[in-house]
Formats: sequence, structure tokens, C-alpha cells
Amino acid sequence: MELLTIGDMAARSGVSPSALRFYEREGLIRSTRTGGNQRRYERHELRRIAFIRIAQQVGVSLEEIRSALATLPESRTPTKADWARLSARWRRKLEDRIAIMERLRDQLTGCIGCGCLSLQRCNLINPEDRLAERGKGPQMILNPPA
Repeated sequence: MELLTIGDMAARSGVSPSALRFYEREGLIRSTRTGGNQRRYERHELRRIAFIRIAQQVGVSLEEIRSALATLPESRTPTKADWARLSARWRRKLEDRIAIMERLRDQLTGCIGCGCLSLQRCNLINPEDRLAERGKGPQMILNPPA
């Protein structure tokens, strides 16, 4: 079994050594130690790091990432089926986030749907601040009408 140093892991994953140490402290990845107390990583940890980086890019919290990674086997490299099962758990959440981003993209130049009445268009979209009844924040983006 080939073990990677922290420098090799950082170079291969595109993640800084300090981030690797952080991920390890958070229980997201694992390493072993040499007699000189240097970290060594199994190659399959690269897949976990790639997963962490992508998940963070789409706004998944570290707690959600930790929970998902906890379902993967520790004693072997995760299989395609393992990753498929894990990704299925997030499919709905990602679809919801994509929908929010699309609404934001489509409305950002005119209005972010906050109910602020600060733009002329708000009088047409949100007369008398009716969106305030649905809750706080950008209701047209986060909670659009059906």
C-alpha cells in the first residue's frame, strides 16, 4: 500500500497542508503516523478530499459532509456503489440549491425579492410589502409562490 506524505497529498489534491490537518482534526480524513510522528495518507483519502472540496463549493456544511463521509467504509476504498448511495442522499438538496441559484440569476439585476420596496419594480411585485407575511429575508428567491 502506497502512503502519501502531507506534501504529496497537498500537491495531488490541491488542498494546503493546513487544510489537510484541519480536515483530519474534523474527522473528515484519516492519516497514520510514522515513527517520527509524520503524517501518511492512504491514496483513497484523495477521493474523500475531492468530495469535501466539491461539497463545500456547492454550500454543503462541514457537519453534513462529516455525516455523509461517516457512512463510507473505513477499511477499504469506497466503491462506485458507495459513492452513488452517498450522492443520492444529497440529490434533492442540490436540486433545491440549483433552483435558488437559477431564481437569483434570473432576478438579480432587477430585484432580489427581499420585500424592501426600494426599487420601482417592487410596487408591482410586492405591493404593500405583502411578502413580509411569508417570513423574513428574500422570500421571492428562497420561498417563491407556487
